Amino acid sequence: MKVNLVSKSETNQILELVSSQWNQELPKIKNFKVHFIDDSAQLIIGNEITILKINHDYLPFLNQTATLEKFPNVMVDMGAVKFMCNGANVMRPGIKKHTEFLKDDIVCVIEESQHKFLAVGKAMVDSSELENLTKGEVVKNLHYISDKYWEISKTI
Repeated sequence: MKVNLVSKSETNQILELVSSQWNQELPKIKNFKVHFIDDSAQLIIGNEITILKINHDYLPFLNQTATLEKFPNVMVDMGAVKFMCNGANVMRPGIKKHTEFLKDDIVCVIEESQHKFLAVGKAMVDSSELENLTKGEVVKNLHYISDKYWEISKTI
């Protein structure tokens, strides 16, 4: 795996991009280390923050609990956990609770018993539509516990 130390100006550009995608203010970071996982994915690591870039999406990494808590979320029942950890998208019947979000927002997936973060994905519908939905995909699963990015991060 190729690793690059990013310059201060490039680090600032990444921070601006991520801040605008996440609609959040991020702490100032001097330098990022970028780990190139494959052609479409990078793990960007800095002081107190880890970002997963997949294609053009910047996602909070699943070990970043403080960061994940700032995002909208859906809570899934225990029956959905096994499927989520195998990369399945979040389906409407599995959702117990949710916060407000818009289509294409980054949404975290939490399991109901221990309130642990299972996955990070992109909303496929607005949360306001959930009350009227009985079936269908709600969140596209982009990063989940035990995926290849999770496993690779253990070696870094």
